[in-house]
Amino acid sequence: MKMKRLILALMCFVLLATMALPAEAQRRRKRSFWKKHRDKITTVAGAGAGALIGGVAGGKKGALIGTAVGAGGSALYTYKLRKRHRRRH
Repeated sequence: MKMKRLILALMCFVLLATMALPAEAQRRRKRSFWKKHRDKITTVAGAGAGALIGGVAGGKKGALIGTAVGAGGSALYTYKLRKRHRRRH
């Protein structure tokens, strides 16, 4: 009878320990707002800067052209040219 209780307690402990591991792993991987949305923020900032410069230089039509050029340039940089992974030393 005591052996059955010991085996049951050990099985419950192992089950509880394996259920706690995924919860621990999730806490360590929480990313900041910047890390989650970095690409989108960079593209929108480029579009805004292009609209501002285009608006100053050419009015309403210049703002539209500046927005398109700024968004295109920042998207090109963000998704193609920027290095994604840094090497850790």
